[in-house]
Amino acid sequence: MSPEERLAERRERLICAAYALYSDHGFPETTIERLCSRARISNRAFYECFSGREELMQALHARCIQETLESMHKVIDQVPDTLADRVEAGVSEYIRFVTEDRRRARILHLEVRRAGDCLITSRQMGVAAFVDAIKTNLGDLPETTRTNRHLLALGMIGAVQELLIEWVLADDPPPVDSLIDAATHIYRRSFVT
Repeated sequence: MSPEERLAERRERLICAAYALYSDHGFPETTIERLCSRARISNRAFYECFSGREELMQALHARCIQETLESMHKVIDQVPDTLADRVEAGVSEYIRFVTEDRRRARILHLEVRRAGDCLITSRQMGVAAFVDAIKTNLGDLPETTRTNRHLLALGMIGAVQELLIEWVLADDPPPVDSLIDAATHIYRRSFVT
């Protein structure tokens, strides 16, 4: 392997280790030593890849966002071009995809917050990407919806985030279909009526 390939391979191993450890043990409890042990690399090699746990969390968070957006857009592109269909497809796929792997839901909706101020920018970039996705797929809103589109999209994102935090933290999590029903109801009432 070339030095670049070796570096890329180590970065990937660290991202995989972080995906497991940040979601299982939590960001605050996961040390660099634990990450290195899981990834089977030295501490020195860690710092060749990332400046610290926070930069690794940013890379992992960005990957989760990118994969989720790709999944959502793929599904939305396959439904009839009506507001109701796009809303239902986008919301349903977001929740389905994020809950397919509990670790993804935990990283996107809990651990990114627990990481603290160092991840505020990363989190804001993720929220902005989802706001753009919502606004792009809304098209023309009904005349009865006079609310600022940007603020409405932010509010909807907040509602879904809270549903998913409940799902991640609950001892007896609600069924995913119930999350989808609640979220699509909120979106329909906000955008489609």
